[in-house]
Amino acid sequence: MTAERVHETLPAGPGGCCVVVERGVPTMARAASRQPCQPLSLQVPQQREPTVNKHKILASAVVAVIAGSAHLPEGMAATVVKPATSRTVENAAPVGPSRFIVKYRSGAVERSNSTAANQGIAQAATRAGLQRALPATAGSAAQPAATAALMRRMGAPGWSVVLASRALNAVQAEAFMRELRANPAVERVEVDSWMVPTISGRANALVPNDPDYAKYQWNLLSTASGVHAPEAWARSQGEGVVVAVIDTGVAQGNPDLQANLLPGYDMISEKLVSRRDSDGRVAGGWDQGDWVEENYCTQLGLRAHPAKDSSWHGTHVAGTIPQQTNNGQGLAGLAHKSKVVPIRVLGSCGGLTSDIADGIVWAAGGQIENMPVNANPAEVINMSLGSETPQACPAFYQDAINFAVSKGAIIVAASGNSNGDADTYTMGSCSNIILVAATGNTAKPAGFANRGSRVTLSAPGGSEFGKGTVSSFKHGYIWQMINGGKTRPESTNWLAEGYSGTSMAAPHVAAAAAMVQSVAATPLTLAQMRNLLARTAVPITITGTVPPPGSVLPPGPPEGFKAVGMGAGILNIDAALVELANPGCSLDLTSCEKPCDPVNEDCGPVLTPVALTNKVELKGQGGDGGSEALYSFDAEAGKVLSFMTYGGSGDLSMYVSHGKAPTVAVSDARSTRSGTPIETVRFTAPKAGKYFIRLVAPASFSYSGVTVVARQ
Repeated sequence: MTAERVHETLPAGPGGCCVVVERGVPTMARAASRQPCQPLSLQVPQQREPTVNKHKILASAVVAVIAGSAHLPEGMAATVVKPATSRTVENAAPVGPSRFIVKYRSGAVERSNSTAANQGIAQAATRAGLQRALPATAGSAAQPAATAALMRRMGAPGWSVVLASRALNAVQAEAFMRELRANPAVERVEVDSWMVPTISGRANALVPNDPDYAKYQWNLLSTASGVHAPEAWARSQGEGVVVAVIDTGVAQGNPDLQANLLPGYDMISEKLVSRRDSDGRVAGGWDQGDWVEENYCTQLGLRAHPAKDSSWHGTHVAGTIPQQTNNGQGLAGLAHKSKVVPIRVLGSCGGLTSDIADGIVWAAGGQIENMPVNANPAEVINMSLGSETPQACPAFYQDAINFAVSKGAIIVAASGNSNGDADTYTMGSCSNIILVAATGNTAKPAGFANRGSRVTLSAPGGSEFGKGTVSSFKHGYIWQMINGGKTRPESTNWLAEGYSGTSMAAPHVAAAAAMVQSVAATPLTLAQMRNLLARTAVPITITGTVPPPGSVLPPGPPEGFKAVGMGAGILNIDAALVELANPGCSLDLTSCEKPCDPVNEDCGPVLTPVALTNKVELKGQGGDGGSEALYSFDAEAGKVLSFMTYGGSGDLSMYVSHGKAPTVAVSDARSTRSGTPIETVRFTAPKAGKYFIRLVAPASFSYSGVTVVARQ
């Protein structure tokens, strides 16, 4: 069938000419002709409401929904899917979890015997009272009795997914998890939370007519705010390196990206999310769209929400890494001779955290039940995912991350788009990653970016409202090729679109890691890569007065404040490759500067550990936001050892190591509950000798009146 040809005049493109486009003809092959006209500049559309910008910015976050709260994917900045304002859902089912993730202890029968596991799960459901039906109330419909059973085994050793027959309310979910934990065979229980992609915004779409990426990709080319790609391309283009992008997948057939894709996988196990005809996972990793009709997701137990179009988030994120360059069409990629394995974990309504964890394991070459092993294990994994609200890193995430790192993978993650403390959000609170914040086209921190002590470095992610010193709105965004379909992908509809968010920043660093590994004599470890990229980054300097300690900062980093919590600075891939070729010192060191000599120099304050006595409470402990305190305890071998903080107010995290002081990145154990000073770390078989306990207050919160105690 021949496509109908309808000529449509678009606003002026580069060069100040109108573009006449033949609609219905493949975008990349359209006969676009230039007609004389008055030059038009890109203008910000008039806002419908004072607080809502029609130029949406695809922010990098993922909203995790647990009993009504949410986690978000990262290049999609973090806006919670709010209940629809057009109507309410009468007598809606309680918003809560129906899936749980259980870790069985090593050696437990339930770890390998499904019958035994189901017996324990059924007993826990009975003890939790799930067999009792719930009557209707003023706020919710009647709920039938519930059952629960083993759904599947996960890739991370010992972890399994348990499915309840319906969504449980908060009381039921807590009771069920408590009874599961009471089973001696169970080591840990967590909610399998939903990851919901949320669009904070994106720029107007443009149809590219030539490969002149210099007009749009300041993030690659600018010497002031970019990553110094042109110089770096003379040294490496990422050839031979495989990068996995764990996201919404990649739209199949992208004429500017398809040649650099390897076989991936669609890890989404729920058909309502994948939009496939049946549950289960399939090969490919192709993005089928993540659109939702109004309140579509309520059938999964999620809260009411408005309709939204497909985001093509994974396609945009992937493009920054291997998008074909100098091929006569589209835009450029940073590591354009690398290859990407697309792993789809997010679809309509988002995705399940168990699917994401399995995606990490599969990406690194691990075995997943009933799936083939990835034939192209990733050396670099990009995760533009994070939580919209403070939440500790799930244990099964950390296990999956640790597995991937043990296989040699470098994991790069976005810090999130909530303008908060990155250390307290899901990806920022995970260890063994490179955490990336976002900067705009004027080399200043992006107002939406999460910042914190665990951020490794920053990279271009765009500016929330396209603000800057340039005259064109396009420079406020990161541009890549996406599909133009509103719901499902359309094979002839490809266009350039600008997104903004830490999701867009992370793939710059993933691409840089690929370029480094491509030319490294021996592949760098995670620690070496982190050190290399951080110590060659360009420091972010905002001149002005530093606010006094304890000041409440307005949203975003305003003028006159120093940039804090942005890591070592902005990625400079050329400097990293130069340093790799001739390092000034060992890449195992974070800095080549000579360590401070405390005998002859003023090295500033040093944390001196405060000794704890067994079962003696140390009361009244406190600290300002960003402060740290160190304690020590002499332990015996073999007797259960617990470290606890309780009472008081504020927020803190606890990190514990044997024989040396822990850090937020490296510790033997940790407790990082968000929004509370109550933390516990327990060792069932401790070693003899000195344990060190580090308490860390988030950058934005203090704590006071807290009691610290060691018990053995």
